[in-house]
Amino acid sequence: MPPGSEPEDRSGLFRRLDREDVYGEGEEPDPRFTLANERTFLAWQRTALALMAAGVGIKALTAHTAERDVVAVVLVLLGLGCAITALLRWGATERAMRTGRPLPRFRAAFPLAVALAAVAALLAAMLFLR
Repeated sequence: MPPGSEPEDRSGLFRRLDREDVYGEGEEPDPRFTLANERTFLAWQRTALALMAAGVGIKALTAHTAERDVVAVVLVLLGLGCAITALLRWGATERAMRTGRPLPRFRAAFPLAVALAAVAALLAAMLFLR
């Protein structure tokens, strides 16, 4: 988005994603905590990239079936969800550290684990029940 074309209302999602807004709150925490938060963010981005690559790989390298397409789409969407969740969690964690509030709960673990288990079950069925 070019400078000057951003919406004037800085609430909601735009506010949550604005890096300057995150760093503008509270006091500077110990740099080790901020760097650990950034490393966690990058680890989630690598996970997101791996999920998307797996989806593309399954689509490109396996025989055409409806199940294959479902698995590929689910993996790519899980990757997208991980990428967005990582950014939102990074901001919430940084804000919490800067303002002395408790760290946010990690709510993505259960849905991600259930979705990956479902993908694994579908892949197992595709591989072994044919």
